[in-house]
Amino acid sequence: MAWKRTYICEQCGYKAEVYEGKGLFGQHITPMTCPECHTIQNIVVGGVIGDVAPSYSTETGRLCLRCGSDKIRVWNLYTCPRCAGEMRVTDEKEFWT
Repeated sequence: MAWKRTYICEQCGYKAEVYEGKGLFGQHITPMTCPECHTIQNIVVGGVIGDVAPSYSTETGRLCLRCGSDKIRVWNLYTCPRCAGEMRVTDEKEFWT
């Protein structure tokens, strides 16, 4: 099963949705943090898309979807990109495919 979970920063209230598991076509979604625009962006990786477009088979070389920065990194599921506070997972949970 695959779930979409909501994380929230306890200090500034910033929210992010994180996708867990694999989707219908074998893809997974990796949360990436951008130091330029201070956001979390979800990057689709692998699956059928990765088979057709090799640039989608890994997180390497990807750009921030919001500002185009090449400095994005895999998010640690803990640190808020806006204020560096602590992000915690909420009870909100939805099924995704």
